[in-house]
Amino acid sequence: MTDQEVIDKAMEILDTAESDIDAGIEPDVTIPAIEETEEEPAGPLTSIDQGTYLVGEDVKAGSYKTSGPSSSMCYWSRNKDDSGEFGSIIANDILQGPGRVTLSKGEVFETNGCETWELAK
Repeated sequence: MTDQEVIDKAMEILDTAESDIDAGIEPDVTIPAIEETEEEPAGPLTSIDQGTYLVGEDVKAGSYKTSGPSSSMCYWSRNKDDSGEFGSIIANDILQGPGRVTLSKGEVFETNGCETWELAK
């Protein structure tokens, strides 16, 4: 049952109960319980678009490939942290064509101007 269906049913029951009260009848009302559904966590991504990602949390560790620039320049970097400091860069490159990078858990991966990176199978 969807949330809206529960709300609609509850409103129907309340309307009936209100009519009964107005008529002097003591209502016997049972409101259905809402079923709790837990959504499965999506887990780390296996494709990467432009942005900054924590490997192992935001994206799955492994080897990724891209077809290259989506604009004039495709930049990527593997970093020790997300400080943005030059010293945190483990490796980086500017691609003119297709490329591949291997990401390890705990690294921060940054990409800009590249086609989507896909986990290599």
